[in-house]
Amino acid sequence: MPLRYTRALTDSVRTQKADKQIGTLLAFVAGAINAGGFLAVHQYTSHMTGIVSTMADQLILGAYDLVLAGVAALICFLCGSICTTVMVNYARVRQMRSEYALPLLLEAVLLLCFGMLGARIAQMHGLFVPITVMILSFLMGLQNALITKLSRSVIRTTHVTGIVTDIGIELGKLFYWNRGRMREDSHFVVADRARLRLHCALLLAFFSGGTMGAWGFNHIGYIATVPLACLLVLISSIPAFDDMRAWVTNRRRPAE
Repeated sequence: MPLRYTRALTDSVRTQKADKQIGTLLAFVAGAINAGGFLAVHQYTSHMTGIVSTMADQLILGAYDLVLAGVAALICFLCGSICTTVMVNYARVRQMRSEYALPLLLEAVLLLCFGMLGARIAQMHGLFVPITVMILSFLMGLQNALITKLSRSVIRTTHVTGIVTDIGIELGKLFYWNRGRMREDSHFVVADRARLRLHCALLLAFFSGGTMGAWGFNHIGYIATVPLACLLVLISSIPAFDDMRAWVTNRRRPAE
């Protein structure tokens, strides 16, 4: 993967093409983590709608331990989103090129730890929920907040509901019959084909990642997340290196 290409994916200077490419790649990673994580902890960790609904069901059924487990997963997802926002704004104020790369590097480190130590971590429990669930929920919140800020809320990667909804909206426009209307008419309905292609690509990437993640975990276990961590390091390390080099240069300048 050429250095110029990897730098463009996570650089602070954004283009629509780079947003689409990083969104598709992160959708693949999210699908792999979500599906592989389900085989590890028997719970989807990106689906906050399902978790909140489950909390409501278990509350009525009196399973308060499961309610607390849902609260813990929800809080971890929320903390991941908060962490991304703090990191991005910290880097943005200081005009760092790695404002979007830093959260991905953190995600890579946590994924690497999860892959290398997953079997041991699985034996550890927090107050109400396995540590693995807490880590994966944090990762999903981290990544979802990152792509939301990076794409200005256009792209989502960790849940499919919004993606499928957007596909349906554009297909509805595509199939709409503008009977008796001209294109110049303000009520002429036209599909955004670029947006349709983007969301179809995101859906396919999430499914492909889920398939690979499930296959990898089923055959080689937790270590299947290590290639995902290496991929994230590959696409995020160049802007971070640029900032480190600039910092070293500025530190040396007074001495010269």
